[in-house]
Amino acid sequence: MCGIVGAIAERNVVEILLEGLKRLEYRGYDSAGVALLDGEGNLTRTRRTGKVKELADALHTHPSKGNIGIAHTRWATHGGVTEANAHPHFSSDRIAVVHNGIIENYQRLRSELAAKGYGFDSDTDTESIAHQVHYELDQGADLLQAVHNAVKKFEGAYGTVIIDKNDPERMIVARSGSPLVIGFGIGENFIASDQMALLPVTRRFMYLEEGDVAEVTRTNVTVYDQDGQIVQRDIVESDIEHDAGDKAGYRHYMLKEIHEQPTVVRNCLQGRLGEHGISPNIFGQDADSILDNIKHVQIVACGTSYHSGMTAKYWLEQYANVSCNVEIASEFRYRKSFVHPNSLLVTISQSGETADTLAALRLAKSLGYSSSLTICNVPGSSLVRESDLAFMTLAGAEIGVASTKAFTTQLTGFLMLTLALGKHNGMSETDHKAIVDGLHSLPSKLEETLSLTQGIKDLAEEFADKHHSLFLGRGDQYPIAMEGALKLKEISYIHAEAYASGELKHGPLALIDDEMPVIVVAPNNELLEKLKSNVEEVRARGGIMYVFADKEAHFQSDNTMRVINVPHCSAAIAPIIYTLPLQLLSYYVAIIKGTDVDQPRNLAKSVTVE
Repeated sequence: MCGIVGAIAERNVVEILLEGLKRLEYRGYDSAGVALLDGEGNLTRTRRTGKVKELADALHTHPSKGNIGIAHTRWATHGGVTEANAHPHFSSDRIAVVHNGIIENYQRLRSELAAKGYGFDSDTDTESIAHQVHYELDQGADLLQAVHNAVKKFEGAYGTVIIDKNDPERMIVARSGSPLVIGFGIGENFIASDQMALLPVTRRFMYLEEGDVAEVTRTNVTVYDQDGQIVQRDIVESDIEHDAGDKAGYRHYMLKEIHEQPTVVRNCLQGRLGEHGISPNIFGQDADSILDNIKHVQIVACGTSYHSGMTAKYWLEQYANVSCNVEIASEFRYRKSFVHPNSLLVTISQSGETADTLAALRLAKSLGYSSSLTICNVPGSSLVRESDLAFMTLAGAEIGVASTKAFTTQLTGFLMLTLALGKHNGMSETDHKAIVDGLHSLPSKLEETLSLTQGIKDLAEEFADKHHSLFLGRGDQYPIAMEGALKLKEISYIHAEAYASGELKHGPLALIDDEMPVIVVAPNNELLEKLKSNVEEVRARGGIMYVFADKEAHFQSDNTMRVINVPHCSAAIAPIIYTLPLQLLSYYVAIIKGTDVDQPRNLAKSVTVE
């Protein structure tokens, strides 16, 4: 992985490909490359390590042109960051390939192809795709059939685009596990791993499904399913409004997206939350009747989305009277699990393409779950298409690799799911009203919380020489502490861990000294006095604490404690409110550390491999 762009047109496609790659930079990558086929049958390739700008500069210094082209930004899965390992990969200067995913049996393919005389110039799994297609061509197949034959030999995940120097009127596309979208123009067509790359040239898209192979020419697209039969896939019109270059005056996308949270949460609620409750079927057609029978919820997710699921467990069990398990998707899919009667499987993903989460959904369909629901930010994504029910978070494009507004809108969606399930499982009127009132107040409370920015920015200065930290929370704030620790490590590269604060005495206290900052989230709830006891345990051992506390919790700053007073809010929405100060702390610490906030090292925005 990480980003694919392809184009076939009458015009030169170089700038289309470069602009597409720029729009995918937010996903994270280590190298970039372009292969171009011109009308005279010349196949050229330019690759560079580093940013897309390095590739663009090389193409402007040594211009290339082509009416057919494929381009790629790579996030390494096999082989180091070198020009030789950058995509596209060639076979005999005839076949060019770009690829997202992992070919798990590439070592065996590599040995077989080497025995047939194919030489390898890279350490990647992708080069085996190029040589395998070339071999199938040598056996007499045309390009389309060669790809059909080749993909039958691949194990793993792939979203791949192949062009042939000797067949200059078409591109062949194949998808298994890694997303691809086809964009439709007038006398020209396009391919990408994300529709965002193609918004400057088209608004009409077709999403390939699992096992599809497509032939793309300037004027036509033909899709074949995994059995080789021609199939029809819907063409949809996108209404996404996004300019990947627009930070709206903010220094980084992450800061912009932190400050967008009151607006996107308001959008998430609009038309779904009425004066006295949620609208029927906001999770999809017949959702109300489906949820009527649900007695257990199984949540699977990864990373930040996993933390939103952990928070939801508290809500679902406390308010909706429904039992709930939460599991990391990569663990869920590789163990035997027990399926409770009348269970709803809930998947969560910003992109809707997270490989482990998608695989978990597909596995769950064979395990006997009553139904499936996804909470997702991308319409038309694989999770949305393959789930029975869907809740779109409406967060808008999230460009920063470290998720912010996607997380808070996921939590907002989970509170509405809590209301929906509580309706059928005896939620008290008091709890129902508290959640509804809390949701109504949520956007304004988020705006009020953002007013803490300057104080948090000042506090971040104290982390300039820190290398480790602990985050503490109790109850539904424990997952928020986990999310805060994840944000700090993601973008500032400070080692951070989170604990349920009652666990301090079971080991972590051994770490406490005046060099270990301890960050505490302390809303004014029924666990406050217990939390204060845990704070005293840290103080007694010389620890320095940074406490984000409800202004009614009566914490006072002194030489061992820095207190930031968070606006008072209801218990139901407190996890969402307390997320923002931790996001801001991580952001300003990263600024002090001088890291790449929007594209932190080694990470990718959409993880489409295991």
